[in-house]
Amino acid sequence: METIATPSVPTDKLGRNLRDLRISLTDRCNLRCGYCMPADVFTEDYPYLDRSHLLTFEEICVVAQAFAACGGKKLRLTGGEPLLRREAHVLVGMLKAIPGIQEVALTTNGLLLEKHLPALLSAGLDRVTVSLDALNDGIYQEMTGRKAGVGRVLDAITAAEEAGLPVKVNCVVIRGKNEGEVVPLAEYFRGRKAILRYIEYMDVGNCNGWTADEVYGAKEILADLGARWPLEPAGSNYTGEVARRYRYLDGIGEVGIIASVTQPFCRDCNRARLSAEGKLYTCLFASSGTDLRAVLRGGGDAGAILRETWGNRADRYSEVRGDGTSEKIEMSYIGG
Repeated sequence: METIATPSVPTDKLGRNLRDLRISLTDRCNLRCGYCMPADVFTEDYPYLDRSHLLTFEEICVVAQAFAACGGKKLRLTGGEPLLRREAHVLVGMLKAIPGIQEVALTTNGLLLEKHLPALLSAGLDRVTVSLDALNDGIYQEMTGRKAGVGRVLDAITAAEEAGLPVKVNCVVIRGKNEGEVVPLAEYFRGRKAILRYIEYMDVGNCNGWTADEVYGAKEILADLGARWPLEPAGSNYTGEVARRYRYLDGIGEVGIIASVTQPFCRDCNRARLSAEGKLYTCLFASSGTDLRAVLRGGGDAGAILRETWGNRADRYSEVRGDGTSEKIEMSYIGG
């Protein structure tokens, strides 16, 4: 019997393997969070991508198959808000069928999650991450730029927990806006199945007007939590895990902190990002990407381009963070 050689797992110029791929399904969102899609920039007449420019589900699967052939294991669907893409659950099922893919997850703001949860579960979704920056309705509405209530998001999280779907809750902490929500959020989620993670405010994109003095750092977050409940460090679940984990000493759960600004983790970064229109980015802070849509629609070899792009990668933006003058792709376009 003829033996078919399996391509070796590609590494980038810093020796990092490709393990995770984040796939944006749309550049649209039903919220206007200031750090991602500020309302004064992303107005109703903003030139969003035409539907014909979006990768089809079949095209996304071709890229995902190439990713799996490179040793990739985990896929995460993002946006914008991914649940605004019609039939997102159908894509989940298609991706789950790809040999080598171990996990298909979804990041959402939670407003549409409860409605779509049964279909997502039937399709085999493995995990969901819900963005929630405050429990206080007023602060939540200020952060999201909309009049939506927190209760709708909390109900969706509860429904996911009760259905047995693993849940992570992400809170972006911005000094002067929601640092007072750090402890209330921890109190609410302590003892629950959902795992709370705090994220330092990062300089992704350019339209959010990020400044370093708005960063409420990991040390400050830990101090706030530790003053109420003593914590101890916990080990990583896997190489490249972006959140540093901490256990409550009383045994009631854990929290995570993603500290890209004050504690960069570029040396272990093993993720790439695919925009809704098919551009491949090798860093969250990238200024340009590789056009896989043109390759796919021109009959080219997306797998070869993927391997070549990853092999040429040398990104470590957070370790060498400069003066912020370079034009970076917006978070709403590339996914978080």
